Amino acid sequence: MNIETSRPLLSVRNLRVETSNGHPVLHDVSFDVEAGSIVALVGESGSGKTVAARAAMRLLPRAITPVAGEILFDGRDVLNMSDAEIRQVRGARIGMVFQEPMVSLNPAMTIGAQLVEGLRLHEHLTLDEALARATEMLERVKIADPAACLSAFPHQFSGGMRQRIMLASVMLLRPKLLIADEPTTALDTLTQREVLEVMVDLTRTFGTAVLLITHNLGLVAQYAKKVIVLERGKLIETGPVAEVLHHPREQYTRTLIDALPKREHGRKPPADGAPLIEARNVEVTFSGAGNMFSTAQKKLAVRGVSLSVRPGEVVAVVGGSGSGKTTLGRAMLGLLPLSDGDVFFRGRPMASTDRATRRDYRLQCQLVFQDPYSSLDPRQKISDIIGEPLAHGPKLSRAEKAERVGAMLDEVGLAGLGERFPHALSGGQRQRVAIARAVIRNPAFVVADEPVSALDMTIQKQILDLFRRLQENHGFACLFISHDLGAVSRVADRIVVMQQGLIAEEGSVDRILDHPQHPYTQALLEATPTLKIAA
Repeated sequence: MNIETSRPLLSVRNLRVETSNGHPVLHDVSFDVEAGSIVALVGESGSGKTVAARAAMRLLPRAITPVAGEILFDGRDVLNMSDAEIRQVRGARIGMVFQEPMVSLNPAMTIGAQLVEGLRLHEHLTLDEALARATEMLERVKIADPAACLSAFPHQFSGGMRQRIMLASVMLLRPKLLIADEPTTALDTLTQREVLEVMVDLTRTFGTAVLLITHNLGLVAQYAKKVIVLERGKLIETGPVAEVLHHPREQYTRTLIDALPKREHGRKPPADGAPLIEARNVEVTFSGAGNMFSTAQKKLAVRGVSLSVRPGEVVAVVGGSGSGKTTLGRAMLGLLPLSDGDVFFRGRPMASTDRATRRDYRLQCQLVFQDPYSSLDPRQKISDIIGEPLAHGPKLSRAEKAERVGAMLDEVGLAGLGERFPHALSGGQRQRVAIARAVIRNPAFVVADEPVSALDMTIQKQILDLFRRLQENHGFACLFISHDLGAVSRVADRIVVMQQGLIAEEGSVDRILDHPQHPYTQALLEATPTLKIAA
């Protein structure tokens, strides 16, 4: 629903934001958000998207300060409001959905307590009235059992459910403006679409305007009518979505568009032959949490799956959260115990082999973790992190080790950064370190677990291109785990689709993407963001 007004609901005029040492973060940025509209604010990490949005709510950290310009909300300058006045605006009139709901929800408070807190503060309702409103809103965001949800804690929900709960808490107060800061980052494509559809439905119902902060132009094309492009704190271009995305004026915008996943043609398929690694009827069971009144309930995460990977082949395993992708990958590496079945490496069963063969299998297999920052030792230099796996191979002299590490740094585009620590690198650079550490010993098999899920599209493209090049140069086989069919189409030879611990279907990239047979695969493809502009 679009509501025509004589003036914008939010009007940012010549906003300049600087750090405490005078470094500019935003350079004279101006844009408008009309009542009832959906406006997208896009750009890479560090472009200033979140700073611009947080400035509208006066939520910037103390080290970052607006030094010029104005932010008019409903005709009043937010920057000139008193602390008491801005507290009345936050939540009640401008709501914000943060990027990571697990961080923004209080882990020590029940969902019900967090939902009613804002209602009782701004609308002075009784507890029963607030709980009734909260229950109704949880039903609107499609929480299956709202009454049980009220007494549960955030950790008991999936990422998609937590994001719905965040939407419910914000929309309870029916704000005029909703700021959604990367609301679907790292969610699988099906959950991503569900969350955004719920958000759009709620804002249309209440006539709320949306400022959608994202780096994903596919989502912008589907949901927004107007787009604002930022680069390093500067406004590059703005206009209707169809005009900007189909006819971009600036090179930076064209770079963002080109970074959207495109199928890679011309990959030379690996030669037919015996599998390098094979899972046969693998089952993995997790024990649930029990208590003094009930026994733990077991969950079958992988249900009798059989999968093989040939030497030099890249097999992509895709599916939504909870489909068993990561569990299968870790089981094939011997990092999780099997409740049934076996893993064969070069034709030999790992469950009953001798210790020397099993050690060789372990050394020939490597893992690239989903979150490189958590998997890199913050106290080690980058060169030490990358060189650490060399300690488990033939003994090398200090000079030989330094030469191998230097060559690897150069190959992954990190030459000259070996003396830095992980915190001094960007997210994309840290992912390059994680890949380099996995590849430096020339393993036969690599499991890459969601290596690009939380990266900007442009960085994601760079990492996918790097991974493809390394795989071609070193010839390792790979199990590439992802929830994004668009991303895996750049690197995979074959795609395996998993749902609820089972293989729904598998086949060549072209067959799966062009002629999907299973309804779940069709749903994944339909939910993958593209640049098809909505009418």
